[in-house]
Amino acid sequence: MNDRQPDLTHLPNLRRKPEHGPVRSRRPVYQDLLPPCNHACPAGEPVQAWLADAQAGRYREAWSTLVAANPFPAIHGRVCYHPCESSCNRERLDGTVGIHSVERFLGDLALEQGWPLPPPSSDSGRRVLVVGAGPSGLSAAYHLRRLGHDVVVRDAGPVAGGMMHFGIPAYRLPRAVLDAEVARVAALGVRFEFNHTVENLEEEWTDGGFAAVFLAIGAHLSKRAHIPSCDAGRMLDAVSYLRDVEAGTPPVLGRRVAVYGGGNTAMDAARTALRLGHEPLIIYRRDRAHMPAHDFEATEALEEGVQIHWLRAIAGLEEGALKVEIMALDADGRPRGTGEFETIGADALILALGQEADTRFLRGIDGVVMRGDGTVEVDGAMMTGRPGLFAGGDMVPAERSVTFAVGHGSKAARHIDAFLRGAPWEATAPPPLATFEKLHLWFYTEVTHRPQARTALDERRRTFGEVVSGLSEAEARFEAARCLSCGTCFECDGCYAACPEDAIIKLGPGRRYEYDYTKCTGCAICFEQCPCHAITMVRELDVR
Repeated sequence: MNDRQPDLTHLPNLRRKPEHGPVRSRRPVYQDLLPPCNHACPAGEPVQAWLADAQAGRYREAWSTLVAANPFPAIHGRVCYHPCESSCNRERLDGTVGIHSVERFLGDLALEQGWPLPPPSSDSGRRVLVVGAGPSGLSAAYHLRRLGHDVVVRDAGPVAGGMMHFGIPAYRLPRAVLDAEVARVAALGVRFEFNHTVENLEEEWTDGGFAAVFLAIGAHLSKRAHIPSCDAGRMLDAVSYLRDVEAGTPPVLGRRVAVYGGGNTAMDAARTALRLGHEPLIIYRRDRAHMPAHDFEATEALEEGVQIHWLRAIAGLEEGALKVEIMALDADGRPRGTGEFETIGADALILALGQEADTRFLRGIDGVVMRGDGTVEVDGAMMTGRPGLFAGGDMVPAERSVTFAVGHGSKAARHIDAFLRGAPWEATAPPPLATFEKLHLWFYTEVTHRPQARTALDERRRTFGEVVSGLSEAEARFEAARCLSCGTCFECDGCYAACPEDAIIKLGPGRRYEYDYTKCTGCAICFEQCPCHAITMVRELDVR
């Protein structure tokens, strides 16, 4: 318990008149703020809420809260780059809460126990077409079905998952996990039609009797680069390479394989080549501090034996070798050629320079505006200039990740539902953010997080088995308990014990507290000791 005297300088004119009772200039009110982890989650997960259930051992309740926002916790617990953890207030103390590892535990437990997704409560009688069965399309289909709509998903590929299936290697996302979470969406009544390329959208829209369409075709076209003498050696793109490996038909590339690029796809291509018996190396124009890949991706690649040549640009491809120019970064971090060259041995070159969406089938549709990179412009409701046509995921201008795509699908589903019902949907304005400076951590004990185990390096180099292991129940519950509950009352009884006037009433487990303002003097002791800042001081004028 913090026994220091509260700072009352922000509470002017505080006084007491015994003959008339307390006179306040401000009073305390219970008000939950927005946890930074919730605020940072692109998928819109109420992270603090499901962590609270998980630490109490209420795992099914935690999972149910989680999948109300995101139906793929077992997937996201593996492939999400967890921006929630980057925003976690505990990072300022002894390290962030391992949110993604607890999410994976809940997702895996749900699959093990066979917990079904909640079904729709009613049917609206309206049909929606979703084009693309990647993360954004799957998310939109799930939420639209939960809202009662009849949903058909059409995809040009043979299975659901999009780039999750064909672009993320199995050592990061086991296919059994992906397929199981997709199967639960299908079990809700979402109909999938595979090997179906949509070419005439307006025709399919009309003939199918669809009231709205959500486009989520992803970015599957690899960007090219002009490399002189490219006919002298084997060259292919990373997306095609990863797709062929997933299909069980990896191309013959020779012993030394070079990957050109510095993003996550480049790391995946190189680590995949390693597992297929090649000697991979990565060539990137800038340094590690400026690479688009997440740093832990580079760390894992280097651990496994992948060579990375920083500050190198390919100038030519010869038989069995690459000619590269040594680069230097200018004051703005842009790479500039130095005029110095060197030769690096390589039997094949994989280009991993980014992807674009193939949106040519949308040309000629009134109102649809496309940018030079193939992305489609949408408004705040995720709708294009064509009424009833919505889009999300990698085909719209935004950060490209599985989690952002899932968030787009969720947001679009709500706006599509509003469009079909003829009433616009407006998100509720969030409360203020519970920043670290607002917390009063009298209960805090330094406890570092539980890291996830990793497969031994020798095994990682030669198999596609999963690299990162999940947490045990005890570990997951321990990690969830490290949550500081920022901005959200967790009934610690601190305010109840600290109040000198007995002005706080306990309402029972799960019901929190309320104030007896006939006793409250506005002394702010409850406010000063609240560890998670779930109490706010407001002017008396504001509550009259």
